[in-house]
Amino acid sequence: MRICRQYKFDSAHKLPYVPDGHKCSRLHGHTYILEVFVEGEINNKGWVMDFADIDTIIKPIIKELDHFYLNEIPGLENPTAENIAVWIKTKLPRTKFDIRLWEGTKSYVQT
Repeated sequence: MRICRQYKFDSAHKLPYVPDGHKCSRLHGHTYILEVFVEGEINNKGWVMDFADIDTIIKPIIKELDHFYLNEIPGLENPTAENIAVWIKTKLPRTKFDIRLWEGTKSYVQT
């Protein structure tokens, strides 16, 4: 079975490796939606994982990103959606976590 917990954060960034004049080369912000998926068997308590336990893992990560300038965070000097997703994924302790990171309402990356 697969469960999902959703989180929201707002951050600013600019992309350093886009061509001159590209709109993303300028400072701008996004509302990001992070969906965290956990896959596993239902345990004797009746769940795959307690949502509160997911919060304990994810909320400190969100705190590092929410209302910050992403380019200043070590490891996010080129904060594309893909790189942000990889950065988040490396902070997760379990291999059965997958994530989907929405940048706004139209675009997402998924691990």
